[in-house]
Amino acid sequence: MTIYLTELDTTSIEFPSPFEALDDPNGLLAFGGDLSPARILNAYSHGIFPWYGPGEPILWWSPAPRAVFNPKTFQPAKSLKKFQRKHKYRVSINQATDKVIGLCSSLRPAEETWLNQDMQCSYIELAKMGHCHSVEVWNEDELVGGLYGILRGELFCGESMFSTQTNASKIALWYFCRHFSQHGGQLIDCQVMNPHLESLGAMEIERETFLESLSLLKERSIAAECFQPQWLEDCSE
Repeated sequence: MTIYLTELDTTSIEFPSPFEALDDPNGLLAFGGDLSPARILNAYSHGIFPWYGPGEPILWWSPAPRAVFNPKTFQPAKSLKKFQRKHKYRVSINQATDKVIGLCSSLRPAEETWLNQDMQCSYIELAKMGHCHSVEVWNEDELVGGLYGILRGELFCGESMFSTQTNASKIALWYFCRHFSQHGGQLIDCQVMNPHLESLGAMEIERETFLESLSLLKERSIAAECFQPQWLEDCSE
């Protein structure tokens, strides 16, 4: 079967409509271009994100349906609350973004990771510009879990998470949902549903519904203090 895709170049950061994305593979929209901050931000502003494997060109996606969390209704499992009361992990925001991005990559087999060196450099640059943010989970002084993503107004586009100790990534999501919603955050995009996300309470919405929400939320401003480096939980105090 022949697949026809739009090839992007480096002279324009524009994308085709997300509604032109393929059904199989689900959401594949375009290839090529580059990973410049301007292009990546424009992609997320239109419900598009890069994802590609070793030896592949840069691929751009907008899948349907879309997996999301509502941070206002997120509820951690009782067992997770019990675990945190016992283990007292510390949770922070934007205190180790480079390390979170690196661990999200390095903890996956090299042949499976899409988060290659070029992608890591792009997201680290976006962090320096104030667009990419991380949540870190610490067991005492050891970084044991976290997540990162791109902020578009009142919508957070979650990119990846990692965990080296039990429940660390779940605790990152739990504390982030609570903090994000308290500061006006409305929606967390997690791209494509998988069993792990489903077990945490993610839901699927149609692409059109997601894009309508994105068009509204990206124009709004989140409270400035939301992503200032800070502790969300510091059990060492």
